[in-house]
Amino acid sequence: MGKNHQSEKLQRGLDNRHIQLIALGGAIGVGLFYGSSATIQMAGPSVLLSYLVGGLVIFTIMRALGEMAVDEPVSGSFSSYAHRYLGPFAGYFTGWTYWFMWVVVGMAEITVVGVYVNYWFLDIPQWLTALAVLVVITLINLANVKAFGEFEFWFALVKVVAIIGMIILGLGIILFGFGNGGQPIAFENLWSHGGFVPNGIKGILMSLVLVMFSFGGVELVGITAGEAKNPEKSIPSAINNVVWRILIFYIGALGIMMVLYPWNQIGTKGSPFVLIFDKVGIPGAADIINFVVITAALSAFNSGLFSSGRMLYNLSLQNNGPQYFGKLSKSGSPRRGVLFSSFILLVAVVLNYIVPEKVFLYISSVATVAVITSWTIILIAQLKFRQSKTENEIEKLAFKIPLYPFSTYLALTFLALVIILMAFIPEMRIALYVAPIWFLILYIGYKKGQRDGSHASVSRTTKE
Repeated sequence: MGKNHQSEKLQRGLDNRHIQLIALGGAIGVGLFYGSSATIQMAGPSVLLSYLVGGLVIFTIMRALGEMAVDEPVSGSFSSYAHRYLGPFAGYFTGWTYWFMWVVVGMAEITVVGVYVNYWFLDIPQWLTALAVLVVITLINLANVKAFGEFEFWFALVKVVAIIGMIILGLGIILFGFGNGGQPIAFENLWSHGGFVPNGIKGILMSLVLVMFSFGGVELVGITAGEAKNPEKSIPSAINNVVWRILIFYIGALGIMMVLYPWNQIGTKGSPFVLIFDKVGIPGAADIINFVVITAALSAFNSGLFSSGRMLYNLSLQNNGPQYFGKLSKSGSPRRGVLFSSFILLVAVVLNYIVPEKVFLYISSVATVAVITSWTIILIAQLKFRQSKTENEIEKLAFKIPLYPFSTYLALTFLALVIILMAFIPEMRIALYVAPIWFLILYIGYKKGQRDGSHASVSRTTKE
């Protein structure tokens, strides 16, 4: 497969502002609004260390991906690199697992929208909201890539503005006593309720699993490389900015929550975001945050459908998926892959009808294993990518990973630790049962495909 083999066919319709906000939106998932209370209960104030360590690992993974994405900007991203550097089965395995992950995450996100719409409209069933979201976001993704980029830009911007607003207001309360009778608030809550590490090292370790789930989606910027107008500039800048974003948005927002409220009370009296907006006297605080969480979920779902359509398109080009998905619409969108993914997502609508209260937890645990598998493949592919280069070619790489190869091996070790830790969290164990079954299905599917001869030759993509 020649360089830019796929990117010549997909439209390069994403501007730098789209890429920056897609990367930012990927780094700030619903986890910050919806799952942060559970993470804080596990580790207390030391959850800040968990996000710091997790953030450094994510930066390493993103730099590994960035090194390859800038040198070879293709839309299949790490599935394409796995195919090239680790072999056909690795490309097949990675592409289908990443597709599966986004379908699963999509299920979680439309579930969240249903839950939060019920805050305003109790009479609307959760499954009906999920269905409406599925239809609208599918229509956006069937248009051209610029339409996706534009919606994602505004969805992500709402999240960013809300978190920055919360940090600024929180600092106003802490430093100047806004909403607190002019009395500044001390930092004692960070250590006066059982200490900074109230649940010991075990608490920090357990929180790492949820922390890594909340980072799922940052690798999406690699998928956009094949449709970015100027990947050599926009991709490195988006990846390098991931670390300070994590520091500001996760560590800043959670740090302020835990200074203002005892960590063991966070989540017991409603969303900490709502409490902070309320304290300063902003009218309709709960409504504002409810709207923000809905847009955060829509953003993640929009990104997920975008990714899954591109993955199916790329798998078709590698002959690792049906040729049916290798056709583009006149607007340059992998329409068939998007529609197929949407059809599978109808399962989430059914799940919301049958077991609405359990959906989010089950789905998030399965998605964690899938995203960690994808990150692992990125790191291993980058090792092989480097080994395939001459000294001269390595010198010419425009965007090298720092501290190679130690940083790559450290990140791989950390990801293995997170998978082991999942076995100790009862709600997460389901993923460790689902994952081997999924891997076995993929292996059988791949072997059957080889026998049927469907992996023999790469056919050219034609326009519909």
